[in-house]
This record gives sequence, structure tokens and C-alpha cells, in this order.
Amino acid sequence: MASMRMIDVAVNFTDGMFKGIYNGKQYHVSDIATVLSRAWTAGVDRIIVTGGSLEESKEALAIAETDGRLFCTVGVHPTRCKEFEENGDPENHFQALLSLAKEGIEKGKVVAIGECGLDYDRLHFCPSEIQKKYFEKQFELAYATKLPMFLHMRAAAEDFCEIMERNIDKFSAGVTHSFTGSAEDRDKLLSFRNMYIGVNGCSLKTAENLDVVRDIPIERMMIETDSPYCEIKNTHAGINFVKSVWPSKKKEKYDQECIVKGRNEPCLVRQVLEVIAGCKGISDLEKLSGTLYQNTCRVFFPHDLDSAADALLAGRHDTL
Repeated sequence: MASMRMIDVAVNFTDGMFKGIYNGKQYHVSDIATVLSRAWTAGVDRIIVTGGSLEESKEALAIAETDGRLFCTVGVHPTRCKEFEENGDPENHFQALLSLAKEGIEKGKVVAIGECGLDYDRLHFCPSEIQKKYFEKQFELAYATKLPMFLHMRAAAEDFCEIMERNIDKFSAGVTHSFTGSAEDRDKLLSFRNMYIGVNGCSLKTAENLDVVRDIPIERMMIETDSPYCEIKNTHAGINFVKSVWPSKKKEKYDQECIVKGRNEPCLVRQVLEVIAGCKGISDLEKLSGTLYQNTCRVFFPHDLDSAADALLAGRHDTL
């Protein structure tokens, strides 16, 4: 199965479901090691663990340190931006994030600032003015660390793009992950230099979603699961293109040889790749995965591209 290399750019390993906890109730043992084993076998080469708050970013870094193929982000999700003000000292909170990001960079683990952005679908968690204020503030983290950005945009394209425009010189590149927007939203994002679009199961639900994804150039795309969320369901428009399946069981009948029904996990990023290929009419899955892999390295693992280029040049010199 692992004839191709994939990088899942969004996995929420800090979520309780990977500890066997669903809605506050324990159903099975913590099983990240088992989930990772399935991912590596499926051809996943690296995983970026998402941080969505200061505490979650600390946990994401700790998880990333358990395996050489795991990396993480440091940042505050739009729905949690109130945390900047909760202790009465937003600047102190910012400095704590900066310090954590620098620590993670030294360890070779933190590869992006985020998850940050705007989410107007969930204003009950955090009002738009606070979201906008601290989305803008996190560009300073990117500028100070020289890291790319891992971004979230939900029902907020106009304000999101306005803030991006103001801060375009503060970050090198980024991905707007879990994209579910319109063709117009897509084109706005693609108008920014070095902006990529992250596609997962939530991006592939409807026929309209597939039309939007079809016109994202593969050179500007990355793949992700956003697990344990955003699985490709049987009711989704993209399901007809899925070829790879894994046995599954309900959490009540947990079996480590099976995926948990209703819980997305990184091995299933292969299904995302298959749906993208299907809706774009691409038959060479390996070539597609190679392009997406290079896109991801270009943004989050640029030293890898440098090494590959050096090896290529060295090979050429040998033949001269």
C-alpha cells in the first residue's frame, strides 16, 4: 500500500478521542501508537500535530517529541482567542507562545504558527473583534520566528483576506487548512503569493465542494485529515472516488486492528488523495502525491528540498 509518500498537515492528536475518551467517557485505551502504525503503513511519511491554544500547543510539542516523523504548530485557534485576555496580560500570553515556538524550533519540531485565523460560524465561542485582534497579533509570531502560517478561515473570507493583505510581508508562506469555501473564496486565497489550500473530508462533502476543489491547482494544494474530525462519509459526494478502505468497529467494541467508526485518523489521508485525483480526472496517484508532498516540504520542511536539490546537483556533476 505504501508505494507513495504523503504528509498529513493537520492531525488533532491532543483530542480526547485519541486517548479513548468520547464526550467525557472512556471507551478504550489511548492508542496514538496504533494509529501511527496504521498511518506509516499506509504511506504517510510525516504528520503535523495541530496546536490550538497555549496549553494545547505545549501538548502538541510533547507528542511531536515522541517520534521523528511528528511535527507541530504553536498558536491560538480563532474560537479560543479569549485566552489572550483571560489572565489580564495579553502581552505575557504572546511572549509565552513565542517562547514555546522558539523552544520547539530548537528541538526541530515546530514548523508553523497556528492554528490561527477567523471563524464566524462559531462566534458564540469568541466574538469577531477579539478574533480579528489576535489573528493579527499572531502574524508577529510568524515574523519573529520566520515560520510559515497554519491558517483557519470559516465564513469570514472578507475580513480574513483583509488582515492577510495588511500582514503579507510578515510571513513567508502558509496553508489555509480544512478549506470549505466558495470558488470566490478559493480565488481570493490563491491571489496571495505562497498561499496553499488544505483539503480534507470536509472539503469534499458536496458536488459544489468538488467543483471548487477541482479548480485548485495541484501546485497550490496540501492534503490533511484534520482527524479525529472531517472523515469522508458514505453520504459525501467524494465517496465514489474512494478506493482504499480499512476495517472499522464502533468504539464500544474497540479493536486495535480496526479504525474506530466515526473517528478519522491519518491513514485515511490516502482517501483524500484518491478523491482529489478522482474529481480532477488524474490517473497517476503517485505523481499527484509527489507534487503535494513537494508543496508541503516547500512550506514546512524547506531543508528537505535543499537536500534533494543538492543530491540532484551532485548526481549531475558526477555525470559531467
